[in-house]
Amino acid sequence: MELLRETPLIGRHREQKALLAPFGGWNMPIQYEGGILAEHRWCREKAALFDICHMGEFLYRGDIVEGGLEDVFTFSVASIQEGRSRYGFLLNEHGGVIDDLIVFRLAKDEVMIVVNAATADNDFGVIRSRLKESANFSDISAATGKLDPQGPLSRDVMTDLLGRNIPSIPYFRFITTDILGSKAIVSRTGYTGELGYEIFLPVEKTVELWDKLLKDPRMKPAGLGARDLLRLEVGYSLYGNDLDETITPLEAGLEGFVNFDSEFIGKDALLRQRSTGLKRSKVSFRVGSRRSPRHYYEIWSGDRKVGITTSGGFAPMLGCGIGLGMVSPDAAAMGTELTIRHENVSMPATVCELPFYRGGSVRK
Repeated sequence: MELLRETPLIGRHREQKALLAPFGGWNMPIQYEGGILAEHRWCREKAALFDICHMGEFLYRGDIVEGGLEDVFTFSVASIQEGRSRYGFLLNEHGGVIDDLIVFRLAKDEVMIVVNAATADNDFGVIRSRLKESANFSDISAATGKLDPQGPLSRDVMTDLLGRNIPSIPYFRFITTDILGSKAIVSRTGYTGELGYEIFLPVEKTVELWDKLLKDPRMKPAGLGARDLLRLEVGYSLYGNDLDETITPLEAGLEGFVNFDSEFIGKDALLRQRSTGLKRSKVSFRVGSRRSPRHYYEIWSGDRKVGITTSGGFAPMLGCGIGLGMVSPDAAAMGTELTIRHENVSMPATVCELPFYRGGSVRK
């Protein structure tokens, strides 16, 4: 897939979903005119704007328990307070991750579910199959635009444009407000490790808001390349790399997002795995040079292959290569010396703690 240097909003091309189906839906630009490293730096220091219109959004209306939604995810939906959101998983019977997602409690009887673009169609079918037949569940993706202002100056830009209620939004909470004459949701979440927001609004208003936000000199557009580096530096998992239907939340080091007091498909498999012990587990490592590990590079401990890299790249904030992987548990201990290999490439690495980069503004 070639790098896109233009700045068209994905929201302008939502009708092209069928044409872009091989790429999992709408195609987020890899980069804009500034380039990946410049966009990455701008987000860490100022404010970057990400066009995330490709994400999927579903709407559920009705009683959470009676409709069956309470038993769908790895957490309780009914216990989410209005105005708050929660991260977790949709699992298969083997405990593998069908998708990771965020649920927003809009009202007592109304919930919005935000899912990954590539899995959206399958997610909708799986969730629908687990609800009562009478449940009111709809796919609102085509009608919903989504823009993510991220960076330490994003609060200032948002406040100047949208009003003084923006600074009052705590982390993983949201407000419903008026933007450009339409009802919109502004949540304080993100995928960069920086202070940031997600704006959900009618798709026909997205281009206008995009243009207004970018009139502020503190805000510049950023693409998928910068977003991937930003999330990797803080150790966030990427679906399709670090998570998939063969990987469980326990193996991915994300047990904290599983509520074993809840009932959900895949729970029994996770309980068995927790009882018998993991055969592989997530590892985070730092390379002793500027070389970049890549997806599916082999991970070795001495003369033994112990796993594979699931995500990797050069970390601009650290000046070295970093990566995530799946390895045998004995190779995941802090300080373990590893070798990352691919064909003629060989690079020494050391197991380290997450996040790799600790200077973010996400909770400020």
